[in-house]
Amino acid sequence: MTYDVAVLAGGLSLERDVSLRSGRRVAEALGGLGHRVTQLDLDEHLVTTLSRGGFDVVFLTLHGRAGEDGTIQGLLELLEVPYTGPDSVASALAWDKSVMKGQWRRNGLPTPDWVRVTSTAVRDMGASAALDRVLARLGEPLVVKPGQGGAALGVRLVDSADDLARALIAAFSYHDVVLAERHVAGTEVAVSVVDGEALPPVEIVPKEGAYDFVARYTHGATEFFAPARLPAAALRRCQQVALDAYALAGCRHLTRADLIVDASGTPWLLELDTCPGMTETSLLPVAAQARGWSFEELCERVVGLAVAGPSG
Repeated sequence: MTYDVAVLAGGLSLERDVSLRSGRRVAEALGGLGHRVTQLDLDEHLVTTLSRGGFDVVFLTLHGRAGEDGTIQGLLELLEVPYTGPDSVASALAWDKSVMKGQWRRNGLPTPDWVRVTSTAVRDMGASAALDRVLARLGEPLVVKPGQGGAALGVRLVDSADDLARALIAAFSYHDVVLAERHVAGTEVAVSVVDGEALPPVEIVPKEGAYDFVARYTHGATEFFAPARLPAAALRRCQQVALDAYALAGCRHLTRADLIVDASGTPWLLELDTCPGMTETSLLPVAAQARGWSFEELCERVVGLAVAGPSG
């Protein structure tokens, strides 16, 4: 069956260019399958266009603020237009890293220890005088990251109080809540879940430095191994943890869990992405290929889930 599909890409965040790349690739795939595809951006005409467009489904390829935080999801729910990906509640929950990690911790899922620091506490309450306590609690080195956002923007590895202060200031430029998180050494792994099925874990090996924004979206800058080069038992644990995170947030359709697997084979949850990238270097398409699905088949499956209804 063919559908009228609106592919929503671009958006308002710092990840706009990546989103446009994802959107173009999805639109080409769905168009090649015979669907009638319209590419849309977030602008002041969006509600009117969606209300009058007669679309069967919206395929979300938005990344970052307004695209992954529940904003567009809530709007589409108001308009009663089916869309791909988790609903507005699950999206908002996963978008806030500290809240999501708190839920993982309360439900027994492994996630590295962390401290939540706000710009208000630093600016108005003298919290900078307690930075040595952050290092004492979490150990060295530690990871500093904005409390919201993706694509590793604003993420730094620090190992001293001076470095921590500078990293916090830099991260506050992305969001007014920042996480200082215990660093876990190990293998970087991503596990995508599609309709409740955990796909083969993907091992991430940057050719230089960390898996930062450049390494994520520059062709050839990172090597991927799917399935990850880990013992079978560790692969199964990664998949189970990703499924548990998917279920705990109340997700549907598709997600991607980012993990670190330590030397003992324990997977540590770092983040849950509710609108995974669909570019040529994105992790979900790599996992789908390892599962035996072409990119076109992946897109077709996701559209089918959204058209099937909220429980799909």
